[in-house]
Amino acid sequence: MKKIFILTSFLILTSIDAQVSKPKLVIGIIVDQMRDEYLYRFYNDFGPNGFKRMMTQGFTYHNMHFNYMPTFTAPGHASVYTGTTPAFHGIMGNEYYNKFLGKEMYCVDDENVRALGIPKKEEDGKMSPKNLKSTTITDELKLATNFKGKVIGMSIKDRGAILPAGHFADWAFWLSDNGNFISSSFYGKELPLWVDAFNVEKRYMTDINKGWNLLRSPEIYNESLPDRNPYEGKINGNLEPIFPYDLKTEYDKNGAKIIKVTPFGNSLLANFAKESIYHEKLGQDDITDFLAVSFSSTDYVGHIMGPRSMELQDTYLRLDETLADFLNYLDQKVGKNEYVVFLTADHACAENAQFLHDHKYDVHYLNYKDLEKDFIKFSEDTFKKNYVVEYSNQNLFLDKNTIVKDGLDLEKVSIQFKNYIETKDYAKRAYLEKEILNPNTTDKYLLDISRGYDPKINGQIVILHQPAFMEYYGTGTTHGTPYGYDTHVPALFYGKNIPKGESFNVEYITEIAPTLSQILRIPFPNSTEAKTLTEIVKKK
Repeated sequence: MKKIFILTSFLILTSIDAQVSKPKLVIGIIVDQMRDEYLYRFYNDFGPNGFKRMMTQGFTYHNMHFNYMPTFTAPGHASVYTGTTPAFHGIMGNEYYNKFLGKEMYCVDDENVRALGIPKKEEDGKMSPKNLKSTTITDELKLATNFKGKVIGMSIKDRGAILPAGHFADWAFWLSDNGNFISSSFYGKELPLWVDAFNVEKRYMTDINKGWNLLRSPEIYNESLPDRNPYEGKINGNLEPIFPYDLKTEYDKNGAKIIKVTPFGNSLLANFAKESIYHEKLGQDDITDFLAVSFSSTDYVGHIMGPRSMELQDTYLRLDETLADFLNYLDQKVGKNEYVVFLTADHACAENAQFLHDHKYDVHYLNYKDLEKDFIKFSEDTFKKNYVVEYSNQNLFLDKNTIVKDGLDLEKVSIQFKNYIETKDYAKRAYLEKEILNPNTTDKYLLDISRGYDPKINGQIVILHQPAFMEYYGTGTTHGTPYGYDTHVPALFYGKNIPKGESFNVEYITEIAPTLSQILRIPFPNSTEAKTLTEIVKKK
């Protein structure tokens, strides 16, 4: 009996130990503007060791969505890492009008810090996470390890590095237009020496000198429209959308910012990530570290060229190779069963509206400045005065003080604007502030809007466009709506204790951070609803 008791106790303790065994390193990968369907459209052209490795040897969520509007880069990154939505974490857009302050804001601006490194201009480095109101999974890791676990965020974009890294990060790094990775004094007094050394090397020059041509033979790109189709824009407004691209001439004219809008921005960032793992000794002890990597060049290329371009497909084929190389590096430096990687996106994107229109879908693209002019004209025609302060991010801001001062009822004025907007072909609905703050729970899109709304910041009216209408130019694409084409993103998990499998259930991006909390056995970010992806945390 005693032997049975001892054996049973040993098995229980072994089981518990296995459950709390933590990875030495967590790597969060966000691919900016990645639609979930790219995994399948380009699947046959991917190699075996990048996306396919994560999909076949890890866990794939096929039906992962954002659950709020607006689906932009900054709120996307913040939502993945806080496990909540803009209404709570406070990042309402990339740039957005704040009606409480009465001015435009940039999501990570901070006038109280200075640039570290050598930026193109000083403003490039005056950034911090001060506008982020919730803690992140990376913050909770710092707290749970008594600040011994290292946290580093990095991206081509400042917001893609800063928001995932959270408030307590050791470092966040982003790329200035002169090709240098920089940071701000929020994180330290001077850049680490290894970052300075990396910048001096200018590794991107190899790709600039070589230029951008197709990675594979042209017939491989049969999932895309022909080269130089009418739905593509010009890179930097200069380079015609046709392969091959002479990057050296563009570099000589306008500098290193050209690297951002090519797939080589992604490979540059991956090399920088490997340097950070080596020099910062990430994943080299039993205290979990966290590296947040956001690949931004996919977004730049997508915005300019659109989702059906050969340029975009080539960018993903190259990213697949970059991902394979990075996973192999993790195997060597951290250990094959010692890390966890998750990969998702900050939003997806729409089809080009003109492309759809040309194929007999009765939609068109919209110019937000033209919409604002139309609202101003309506105000002047109806009230003999302009009460429009701003129109941006599908929010209409009215001059409340002047309306009241003129003896008008703000709610009645708002209703007149709402009724006018809903006569337009592009408008599905226009929602008033009181509707958004007390949403009808049967209206899915109103709930999405309410989860991205702060009454101190947002407008008195929020417009929901009809599906496929897009506030952008005639070429390329954008995002921002609560429709599936903007919300449906990949969600791949791979590594230590992650089971193989897949799920087709609807899940939400806000479940990622609390799931990581349970994997790491640390507290949840402070604003999350704590709903988790149970398939990858339940006991085997």
